[in-house]
Amino acid sequence: MSIAGAVNDWFLDNQRDLPWRREGFGAWGILVSEIMLQQTPVARVIPRLEQWLERWPTPTALASSPPGDAVRAWERLGYPRRALRLHAAAVVITEEHGGEVPSEVEKLLTLPGIGDYTARAVAAFAFGLRHPVVDTNVRRVIARAVLGQGEAGPASTRRDLAAMETLLPRDEAAARLFNAGMMELGALVCTARAPKCADCPIADSCAWRAAGYPAYSGPRAAVQAAFGGSDRQVRGLILAELRGSDIPVSDSEIEGLWPDATQLARALASLRADGLVVADGLGAYELP
Repeated sequence: MSIAGAVNDWFLDNQRDLPWRREGFGAWGILVSEIMLQQTPVARVIPRLEQWLERWPTPTALASSPPGDAVRAWERLGYPRRALRLHAAAVVITEEHGGEVPSEVEKLLTLPGIGDYTARAVAAFAFGLRHPVVDTNVRRVIARAVLGQGEAGPASTRRDLAAMETLLPRDEAAARLFNAGMMELGALVCTARAPKCADCPIADSCAWRAAGYPAYSGPRAAVQAAFGGSDRQVRGLILAELRGSDIPVSDSEIEGLWPDATQLARALASLRADGLVVADGLGAYELP
């Protein structure tokens, strides 16, 4: 099934104007944006990304700052371990790659916090190399257009990459465009709820549409637990308190953040285990 031409033509006419798609947006900026975009909406990422790159325009600039500064600058993007891993990646890039983001997937995968998706995305979008790049949006488009399923089901890196590889143009420039186009198509048209099939450039060849839009009956991905009242919420409260203070925060101040002492202690212990919070030895806590 060849859908690349239609997707690429549609993308050239309909793509959003996003910072990481603009001419001259370098590999470091693309790496930062890909990490920030993990489980975080585009609208929340753009202002934080611009501030981040203004402060730390290169990996070396970030590596020269304490990791706690990265956690503070992350603010409310969520999943703050990403900030620590990005700082650690900047250190490795500075010390082992001369301050330049490597282009090879194999080398990118050796960086802290860089998984298969991010490594391939940076190689494809920053360096124009031909690699299949698969996110949630791409998986959904393939499931519907190629497999005739309403949903993608649980992720499988091997299976998902193989499916995208069969669709990817051989030409590097066309492949880069197709990777971005499939993501955009899933984000704007082939959405999880209320897909806009009338606006889809590949509607005529969509297997799901041809089958009459059957309901999905296969295995489903695990549902993320609610945020309210969760350990993640408590972790966020502790980090917000530490980010807002220029001095270590006392144990008694932390105790006032949440009524459930057991859950609070568990959240604090997990933050310390993740390296996001350190004890000062005097009964208080601070960012690393």
